Amino acid sequence: MKSRSAFKTLTRSLCLCGLLCALLSSAALGENWPAWRGPHGDGRCDETRLPLRWGTNQNVRWRVPLPERGNSTPIVWGDRVLVTQASEKGRQRTLLCFDRGTGKVLWTRGSTVENPEPTHDTNPQCGSSPVTDGERVVAWFGSAGLYCYDLTGNELWHRDLGPQRHIWGNASSPVLHAGFCFLNFGPGEPSFLLAVDAKTGKDVWRITEPNADSGEKKPGQEKTVWIGSWSTPLIVKAGARDELLMSWPNRLIAFEPRTGRELWSCRGLNPLVYTSPLHDAASQAVVAMGGFSGMALAVMAGGAGDVTESRRLWHHPRTKQRIGSGVIHKGHIYIQNDPGVAECWELQTGKLVWEERLAGASPKGDSWSSMVLAGDRLYVINQGGDTFVLRASPKFEIMATNSIGETTMASLAPSDGEIFIRTYQHLWSVNDSQKPSP
Repeated sequence: MKSRSAFKTLTRSLCLCGLLCALLSSAALGENWPAWRGPHGDGRCDETRLPLRWGTNQNVRWRVPLPERGNSTPIVWGDRVLVTQASEKGRQRTLLCFDRGTGKVLWTRGSTVENPEPTHDTNPQCGSSPVTDGERVVAWFGSAGLYCYDLTGNELWHRDLGPQRHIWGNASSPVLHAGFCFLNFGPGEPSFLLAVDAKTGKDVWRITEPNADSGEKKPGQEKTVWIGSWSTPLIVKAGARDELLMSWPNRLIAFEPRTGRELWSCRGLNPLVYTSPLHDAASQAVVAMGGFSGMALAVMAGGAGDVTESRRLWHHPRTKQRIGSGVIHKGHIYIQNDPGVAECWELQTGKLVWEERLAGASPKGDSWSSMVLAGDRLYVINQGGDTFVLRASPKFEIMATNSIGETTMASLAPSDGEIFIRTYQHLWSVNDSQKPSP
């Protein structure tokens, strides 16, 4: 009897311990924003107490100046906020680490390149956001290389991957998963999907993208060829296996993350792709969207081979320009397009539910930023610095409009009740709690 009682006590203790660990793990996910699109890689935030209202002189915890313009999004881990930054006309590439409580710069690390690669004026170098797993932080500096540091700024490794060249520059961010670091090195010639060991930086596998072009007119060409992907890979669970989803020109492809083996592909994208794939765990639907008034599609994950005819749910042959990525919530897709028009679509059918132009205080209503989902709220900022808080609902509703009056192309980074905003002039920390300002 004592033996049985002891066993029950031990079992109960193990269950409570497991529950506690799960709760702590969930809390850690909610408080950190470790990558461009958060802990899940798809814009979903595990928190529900993010600020609803702020302004230049309302609910601002701190605001610190940045050296120059930049489009990359901050990431947050514990008491650190990290963001990439180019300076000295693109020659200097740095990773800046700030104290999240005060905005004080803790350290800067980086590299230089003597002949900066070309880019569009609206896309300064260092458009790629960093990523961290709490032990290491990885930043891609374009032609200056791929760098890995610990959270105190010590360099762990770096890789020279060769020159990156496209007339519009780059923006894809590295991804950390299960001991690997994945990078979409592109667009331009060459373009490839790379997996390296996160501890050493050594190659695990590399897949060349055949549809690669620098966007520059070559001798003998009648016109410029516009081809390329700025998409960041997304890793999802499809049944019992992981799939690495990659939006490349003309098609969406799923790879086996450990080996790089192609699992399935779906045709139906146009040659220019800016957004990253979206995945709905409940239905196993995957959504990919092209840019430049291009195409969009939805397909079921978990297939094999070319699944265009067998598993594609719907296909839109022409849509508005899309640069920022959307989110999926309860059977609907939400996205803000480049012209500043927000849309809601049915996930399974591709049917448009609503579309509304979002207008704030700034005359610059275009948007390159990706949406963030927190509870039943959608957060998205436009280029003029107006953040719109929408209800994630088939019925359109604006809950708040918050203006800070500074240009931004980055996305919002929520963490532990705060939102970090990177503009062309400053890094901001906003909240509507009673946390004291420094």
